[in-house]
Amino acid sequence: MSFSKIFIVLILIIISLNADSPKKKILVIGDSISILYGSYLKEYIEDKYEYRVKGNLTDAIVNLDNPNGANAGNSKMVLDYLKHFYDTELSYNDDIILLNCGLHDIKTDPTTNAKAISLNEYKSNLDSIYQIIKHLNKKLIWINTTPVNDSIHNSIPVGFYRYNDDVVKYNSAADSIFNSYKIPIVDLYSFSKSFPSNSYSDHVHFKSAYSKLQAKYIMEFILNKNY
Repeated sequence: MSFSKIFIVLILIIISLNADSPKKKILVIGDSISILYGSYLKEYIEDKYEYRVKGNLTDAIVNLDNPNGANAGNSKMVLDYLKHFYDTELSYNDDIILLNCGLHDIKTDPTTNAKAISLNEYKSNLDSIYQIIKHLNKKLIWINTTPVNDSIHNSIPVGFYRYNDDVVKYNSAADSIFNSYKIPIVDLYSFSKSFPSNSYSDHVHFKSAYSKLQAKYIMEFILNKNY
């Protein structure tokens, strides 16, 4: 057989192997921001990845401020969710966990100024979350928390305040932890910071056009890294 024929056969074998390769599976554990960009992200990556979320989307959409279903909530809620897998030694088929928590942690009581989850507890929770995911032998990608516009957020009566200074502090803490473990970080904060003030559909969530941009940004990160 000539060299050219051998080369063609090898190419056909490679194409066949790639065609038969199963898609990697991505599990998204995130807050309501991820609910809003999720449908776009799922569409963008469906050729290469199977996409699923923690819990039920219908339950999450009822009230985006109230963590339920696919809305994973604060870091303690995420940790409790993952402990279920860790403590029972259950395995599941996801290859990659796309993770975020932070917006629900920085919820601030208007009377006492107390955070829902203190910065120290947030750090501890994130470290414990990492250890569980490491034990489960899953690839972790961290997505940091999106910006808050103080004047917009705190002018709308939702029962709690948020401040962008807290977003910066909690993101910095998360960056420090995940960088120390060499976990890839999607800097959705910096990307979304460039959006205009009218990108918000309410106190903290983004209009669909901007959620779509966020999904594209995350998609490019994942595909460029070839996870």
